[in-house]
Amino acid sequence: MIEQAEEIMLVLDDRLGKTVSVLKEEFASVRAGRANPHILDKITVDYYGAATPIAQTSNISVQEGRSLVISPWDSSLLKGIEKAIQVSNIGITPVNDGKVIRLNFPQLTEERRRDLSKQVKKMGEDAKVAERNIRRDAMDALKKLKTDKLVSEDEFSSLEKDVEKYVSDAIAQIDAVVAAKDKEIMTV
Repeated sequence: MIEQAEEIMLVLDDRLGKTVSVLKEEFASVRAGRANPHILDKITVDYYGAATPIAQTSNISVQEGRSLVISPWDSSLLKGIEKAIQVSNIGITPVNDGKVIRLNFPQLTEERRRDLSKQVKKMGEDAKVAERNIRRDAMDALKKLKTDKLVSEDEFSSLEKDVEKYVSDAIAQIDAVVAAKDKEIMTV
């Protein structure tokens, strides 16, 4: 196998892995009724003029499985963190007691669980579409190598099977991640 084909396969594997990683990160921010510090990952607060993630300005702990306690290292950040959480639209109202901020996660209703389940499945489908687009890009690159006579028919056929195997494995990973998140959401 020539260098270009090897590089195409490496890029394919890397991009497929990144798609699964991004999906897992997105799932971390989906609220499943339990307190999860990752829901705050994308929320930033103004910390001495720089937009800084809350996790880098405070200790975040889970209490009794249903609430998060945010203890900023600098108490002057309390108001800023409270406002950032309110603006972020995560669906939880922060409670500021002057020392810490509490986020109480309400019990999910059956209807809300079903909505979240649909949202998770849609995110999984979007990831599968991304995987198929990655497959198309890899196949186009391999077909170009074939038309340029840099790989033989047999090599192309073998590479095509490898691409299909990589993509099938990545889609199976996505299905497993979606099933696990769906189970977590639907568990009362």
